[in-house]
Amino acid sequence: MAKTVVIIDDEKSVQATLAAILTRNGFEVHFGPNASQGRKKVEELKPDLVLLDLGLPDAEGFDVLRHIKAEFPAMPVIILTAHDTISNAIESIKLGAFHFLSKPYAAEELLSLCARAFEQRDLVRQTEVLIEEKEHLKKRLRTAEDKLRPVSVSRRMCDVEDLIARVAPSEANIMLTGESGVGKEVYANEIHRRSLHCDGPMVKLNCGAFPGNMIEAELFGYAKGAFTGATVAFPGMLAEANGGTLFLDEITEMPMELQTRFLRVLQEREFRPLGTTKNIPTVFRLIAASNRVPAVAVQEGKLRKDLYFRLKTFEIEIPPLRERKEDLPKLVDTFIHRFARQLSKTPPHLSPEAMELILKYPWPGNVRELQNAIEHALVLLSDGQELGVNYLPKELRFPEMNLTAQEIPQTLEEMEKLTLINAVRKAQGNKKRAAEILGIHRPTLYAKLKRFGISV
Repeated sequence: MAKTVVIIDDEKSVQATLAAILTRNGFEVHFGPNASQGRKKVEELKPDLVLLDLGLPDAEGFDVLRHIKAEFPAMPVIILTAHDTISNAIESIKLGAFHFLSKPYAAEELLSLCARAFEQRDLVRQTEVLIEEKEHLKKRLRTAEDKLRPVSVSRRMCDVEDLIARVAPSEANIMLTGESGVGKEVYANEIHRRSLHCDGPMVKLNCGAFPGNMIEAELFGYAKGAFTGATVAFPGMLAEANGGTLFLDEITEMPMELQTRFLRVLQEREFRPLGTTKNIPTVFRLIAASNRVPAVAVQEGKLRKDLYFRLKTFEIEIPPLRERKEDLPKLVDTFIHRFARQLSKTPPHLSPEAMELILKYPWPGNVRELQNAIEHALVLLSDGQELGVNYLPKELRFPEMNLTAQEIPQTLEEMEKLTLINAVRKAQGNKKRAAEILGIHRPTLYAKLKRFGISV
């Protein structure tokens, strides 16, 4: 599209000359023969460039310049005037003019200034977009961090968070332990956020999610052609983590020979990508995690003893949820509000019966299982409804169904109870349907449920 130029000048000859020069070079030209009409044209058209004379019949050109820069800061304005004093030039630039050009001027000089003005305007716009995107990313990052912040009130977790607050600003390696789902990654994020490396990247590698040879490639990187399938070079996570934090989840799943190589990285603070001959220096904060007991993993040959001693400068155990049930109400409230916001629903009220069930349940999957249970309930729940027992997953409503191989019934009475439970589960809590499945009358089903203490 043709670039738009507004000329604010009261001299007809100047208007004609400028129009001829600019039109021949593809510009769309509009005129404002005085200050008031010029301001109006600028406000209507929001042009790509303004050419402004200082000597106008109804106002000072400086006043028009102030108005334009106040309303449209990024809009370039070139002053064209016969009043080419040093003071006028300085004042124009102070007020935000792109350039000051005295009359008469060469057409080539004017066109060159116009091109440079457009370049500057584009750079300003790009900068504004980048700043806006940066602020948007910061906001999203803050939202994500808030979403993943630890939520706890129990004494044990307060002790854990107090220890994290003290060790996070140090350079010490940290080993996080605990069952799957307790929130080790959440606390790794919190350590990074509180560390001296918080402005650097947080790079995460789950060693249990890759085959051994792929872990090496992901961690150390590789040159193009280093192995079959390496069609492009990959810098690796050690390079990516430089200046930041490296989080190695399930460290005991890393192959022993690779643990030896990684131990050398910790000692020398340099690494060599696959297929290269040059060592690359790297500085990062290390956080490792495992759902195994590290000392037992060492005995079982899953973790090198010398690497374990390197990792365990501070070993922090995250207790399972069943041992810190005081945290449940706050966690539940956090997840209810989070998923309600994601689903554009009003956060529901949790019924006392549902909270009682949540408090009684042992949560073998820990915080992750609780989060999934609340998300399950919020998806099923209609906006404005109370979050009652029926919206919780079956595992919570019928905990008797979660039998292990060691809990297979041994007596006829136990078998009868399990048969009842399975029928109710298959009927999804519908007693009429459960009675039909069992081939008994509903009153008989009610009596048996009462006898075995099975609540539906």
